[in-house]
Amino acid sequence: MRFMQELLKGFIKENPTFVIVLGMCPTLATTTAVNNAVGMGLAATFVLVCSNIMISIVKGFTPDKIRIAVYIVVIAAFVSIVDMVMAAYMPALSKSLGIFIPLIVVNCIIMGRAEAFASKNNVMNSMADGIGMGLGFTCSLTVMATFREILGAGTWGAGKWLMWDWEGIRIMPHTYDPMLIAILTPGAFITLGLLMGTMNILQKKRG
Repeated sequence: MRFMQELLKGFIKENPTFVIVLGMCPTLATTTAVNNAVGMGLAATFVLVCSNIMISIVKGFTPDKIRIAVYIVVIAAFVSIVDMVMAAYMPALSKSLGIFIPLIVVNCIIMGRAEAFASKNNVMNSMADGIGMGLGFTCSLTVMATFREILGAGTWGAGKWLMWDWEGIRIMPHTYDPMLIAILTPGAFITLGLLMGTMNILQKKRG
């Protein structure tokens, strides 16, 4: 029961993007297209799950004075793995995400879960927390990117997925005049604000 609670909380109740408001830099920068959002979200999920598990394992014999340094080293190790794998097997996505993959090291979601949860809970619950928060983050990015890509380009999912180029699903007719603001910085803030407002309304109705 506890495992499922920790797994599901990241989707709505404690969604890292729309409720806790963490990880804003990659949220605003990588949601111009759905493939970028999914790639960023899954990369962060891998790091979050692996670092949560490792930190939960070593918490018992990590001196309190150096715990933050230990967390950073653990997280950096998994980020390096993700960065190298993406550069080797998904070069187009790696190039598109750019500096935001290495910056996962200092992502507030990763560090926050390490300090607030993994360092105080067992391995199974820490893994569930990592999966739930990571997939909640991925879903948030994908929802944002869906609105921005459809309004800004008229398509959904266009881009390079793994080794294949995909034209995506044409949502708007070919005569559609794209709203370029949607894929620019102002569009990111507007979309984020509207989705956060919607989430708050839903939370109040549920409460």
